[in-house]
Amino acid sequence: MHKLLLALIGFGFISAAAASSDNIQTETKQYQQVQQQFKLLNLNIKAISESPVSGLLQVFTDRGLFFSSKDGNFFIDGKIYDLNNRQLVNDSVMQPFIKQQLVAMTDQGILYKAKNEKYVIDVFTDPTCGYCRKLHNDMQAYNDAGISVRYLAFPRGGENSATFLQMQHIWCSKDSKAAMNAAKKGDKVAATMCTNSVQQQYKLGESFGITGTPAIVLPSGRLIPGYQPLPQLLAQLAQE
Repeated sequence: MHKLLLALIGFGFISAAAASSDNIQTETKQYQQVQQQFKLLNLNIKAISESPVSGLLQVFTDRGLFFSSKDGNFFIDGKIYDLNNRQLVNDSVMQPFIKQQLVAMTDQGILYKAKNEKYVIDVFTDPTCGYCRKLHNDMQAYNDAGISVRYLAFPRGGENSATFLQMQHIWCSKDSKAAMNAAKKGDKVAATMCTNSVQQQYKLGESFGITGTPAIVLPSGRLIPGYQPLPQLLAQLAQE
């Protein structure tokens, strides 16, 4: 039955509409059984609400978005397409959630501000990532085009990795931008510690379903995985 449900959804036998942030609710007693079932999967629920798909709930967790039957007995991990509106339901559901959650990180990122700012994008980054370094090499071109870039920490190796520690050093540096520039070049960063939000940023990225870097979040909350050359990034921003 589970496979049948997935097949029906995959072939578009659904009617979906873009979700708004007003539909994002914290979990309530109404969904206790769903919460219990998700705990068995080691998934911590951040919010639950009705999904655009009739009969299904959209469940925002610490590991990304999933869908569930209202009794919690059916769990869906996969992409749901709305063929009528030619859109990926997962994206339309996640955008307002991501945008809402990023508000708390506005002052926590490392900002490379454009002089004539037109757009602000958030980029989950890892200094040891090759494509993250490639994106960083394009920073001046992004800024010249009016794109401000706010870096958020996403050490791919997890919380016990050397990169996680390095990113704490970057965020605790007196000049975090200079430290980030050095790290992107592969240079050593001074071991400076303080109270920082690197872990919070990393866990936030996980809750968005991010598994690799760079991961770019556009102003609308739309998540784009991977490096984007300037022309492609401008084209994506123009569609906002």
